[in-house]
Amino acid sequence: QVQLVESGGGLVQAGGSLRLSCAASGRTFSTAGMGWFRQAQGKEREFVATCSWNGGSTIYTDSVKGRFTISRDNAKNTGYLQMNSLKPEDTGVYFCARGYGRSRYNYDYWGQGTQVTVSS
Repeated sequence: QVQLVESGGGLVQAGGSLRLSCAASGRTFSTAGMGWFRQAQGKEREFVATCSWNGGSTIYTDSVKGRFTISRDNAKNTGYLQMNSLKPEDTGVYFCARGYGRSRYNYDYWGQGTQVTVSS
């Protein structure tokens, strides 16, 4: 069993930054990939970024490339999403999950999400 808890969301002005954290319980976190998804109100959950078990391989959706950075610290069982140059369209609930790839069906454990609101 793996539990994931996101934190770090909040309200920020356009152009600002936030760092999301994903704290995981269970030893299997460090041997699996992780990803971040987001869901805007009234829209489907969409892929944001993913990294391999050691952070050596990463994939980003085009809209966040150059602005967001996914990373992890396996010693702390924690993953991160550094978000810079935020835009209003980045607003949504951000979820971390265990797995790897662009498809949500590649992930088996999900956190409850943290709200990110970017004001214009």
